[in-house]
Amino acid sequence: MYYNKPGYKAEKRGNLRLTQRRIEEDMTIGNPGKIIINFTIPIFIGNIFQQLYSMADTIIVGKFGGTKALAAVGSVGTIMFLILGFLQGLTAGFSGLTAQRFGAQDMKGMRKSVGAAATLSAMITIIMTVGSMLTMRKLLEIMNTPEDIFQDAYTYIMIICAGIVATVLYNLLSGILRALGDSKTPLYFLILSAVLNVGLDLLLILVFHQGAAGAAYATVIAQGISGIGCLIYIIKKVPVLKLTKEDFVLEWHIVKIQLGIGIPMALQYSITAIGTMMVQASLNILGAMSVAAFTAASKIEQLITQAYVALGTTMATYCAQNMGAGEIKRIRKGFRSATILGSVYGVIMAVPLMTVGKYLVYFFVSENVSEIMIQADIYLKCVGIFLIPLTIVNVYRNGIQGMGYGLLPMMAGVAELIGRGAVAIVAAQQKSYIGACLASPAAWIFASIILLLMYVGIMKKQERYWGDRS
Repeated sequence: MYYNKPGYKAEKRGNLRLTQRRIEEDMTIGNPGKIIINFTIPIFIGNIFQQLYSMADTIIVGKFGGTKALAAVGSVGTIMFLILGFLQGLTAGFSGLTAQRFGAQDMKGMRKSVGAAATLSAMITIIMTVGSMLTMRKLLEIMNTPEDIFQDAYTYIMIICAGIVATVLYNLLSGILRALGDSKTPLYFLILSAVLNVGLDLLLILVFHQGAAGAAYATVIAQGISGIGCLIYIIKKVPVLKLTKEDFVLEWHIVKIQLGIGIPMALQYSITAIGTMMVQASLNILGAMSVAAFTAASKIEQLITQAYVALGTTMATYCAQNMGAGEIKRIRKGFRSATILGSVYGVIMAVPLMTVGKYLVYFFVSENVSEIMIQADIYLKCVGIFLIPLTIVNVYRNGIQGMGYGLLPMMAGVAELIGRGAVAIVAAQQKSYIGACLASPAAWIFASIILLLMYVGIMKKQERYWGDRS
């Protein structure tokens, strides 16, 4: 955990930031609910466009490559989550210190945190790229990947792994911009790259007949462009992030803080991914049809649930900035506002998800539509009932991480793994499709209970600490 000395917030706030056209936003002042909504909306839109990367692959491959090609792309989705989720969690954790330093108006410390994050990210990217590519074939075998889709699945995921650097570049830089209160700029580059991704999908699959490989190339290229766009923007438009060589020199106390938050966040993503891999393994036993239905339905679900991902990202930044400023009461108000917002959204969106959501399957497949739609509808109904626990998972996990706690939210991830894994094992034994569909809701319920208990204990501790020193 890390935060400022009590009384630091007494310094006059905002003057430094106002010199740069309000590129950054101070989240320690103003109405918490309004701030959270305004910050969340651009992230939500950006996440939707990010999903379009995957959806474009899925739709185009499913329509023009057939059910087996769709199943091949879907079968490696959990592996992508394992690898890319680890890196996403790591870069998100690295940006937490940046947000806290910014909230405290410690600009020198903020730049040092950015330099350390960049250096550590580069080192870890090399390790992850080499390691994942060397072990991928064995991992696909362990997951019972069907023989008839194995080669396409292997080709697709290997290209994604080779392009890890593109994913890390965007996630790191967009995380840094959000840490400074800028949630709009990453959105603009995601919109651009999403359009490029669709165009490249069509070009490489329809014109050059590259199949699953073409979809992977399109995704990597588009992500790379969004990352480079963020880099150019930071260099030209964000002078407060102008780094010197000294900023890239690793200092142990900064590295310790970065890794202390980043590693648990990364592991938490990985723990979640391991659980989803267990679900995928139980699905693979059922054959390509069930995999295709689950894949299509999960893409539909992800469009709806990106709001929770965005809300979680917002809470991480909001809590980090306010922790840096010692604004504990504002943190509590932020949690309350985010919980209400997410719960209302969940109740509203559950209705279309559970009723007409299945018809979106038509966008993903062109054969065996009726059978796939029936199975997809089962998945969407299972998910739709449990959107409020998903709200709690995203809001409280990310918010607690933003406050500087890394290990405790990871424990909630362990609870999530236990819930998802136990249901997946039973589903595999019984060869039950509905069992596989209930695995994620079970994980959300377990994790939400743990996180709420953590929140109560953490807030009492922080209120005592800051109350005694205010």
